[in-house]
Amino acid sequence: MVGKVKRTKRVIRRTTVAVRNAISAAAPEPVRRLLTPAVRLGDMLVLDHLFVRLAFTNRHKISDLAWRAAQPLPHQLAKAKRLGIRTIINLRGEGTGTTYRVEKSECERLGLNFVDYRVRSRDAPSKAEILGLRDLFAAVEYPILLHCKSGADRAGLASAVFRYVKHGVPIAEARGELSLRYGHIRQADTGILDDFFERYLRDTARQPTEFFDWVETVYDPGELKRTFKAKSWANRIVNGILHRE
Repeated sequence: MVGKVKRTKRVIRRTTVAVRNAISAAAPEPVRRLLTPAVRLGDMLVLDHLFVRLAFTNRHKISDLAWRAAQPLPHQLAKAKRLGIRTIINLRGEGTGTTYRVEKSECERLGLNFVDYRVRSRDAPSKAEILGLRDLFAAVEYPILLHCKSGADRAGLASAVFRYVKHGVPIAEARGELSLRYGHIRQADTGILDDFFERYLRDTARQPTEFFDWVETVYDPGELKRTFKAKSWANRIVNGILHRE
């Protein structure tokens, strides 16, 4: 089922790109310039499945210093600036697609800081990813907006670490940023992020250890990856219906 959904997505992408390119090639230069913003928005809405984000921004205030959200569209970045946000943190990492290029240029136009920081949602977090988040939150200009694609998994991981770093919220409470409330489904592959925090809580119950000390000296990403098991039905929801990538 998941494979069929992925194949359908690829067909839709190829068809959309082919139609777009054909229209662009046939249109006179003045028309192409006029249509460019609409074409870019169409790429974002269709190829990156961001049509869902028109109604479901998944934007939530974490504290006076931070918000979390799904991939923002240009008008949503303008809204972020009106909320007082100074820095956009893109947890999807540097990209080459239309969505990435539009977001970066729109942040420049609005005078927002734009930071790429890649974390993963379906693999055991690496030590470098977690320690890097600590360093990132010590360096950026606040308030910030954290986003991934859906605002559920990578944004949840980063939000939990943020609350611990900036507000001293215990991990047992901060891990609540990974919640069905935000669209996070712990039974899917993305549940490995929940297990990451649970390993810390289990280990520190036996031997109290500061979170980042545990990451550096105890945490074993390979062991976590080998032992975590997801549910196939949950992956069908996350990978198929919710277009999580």
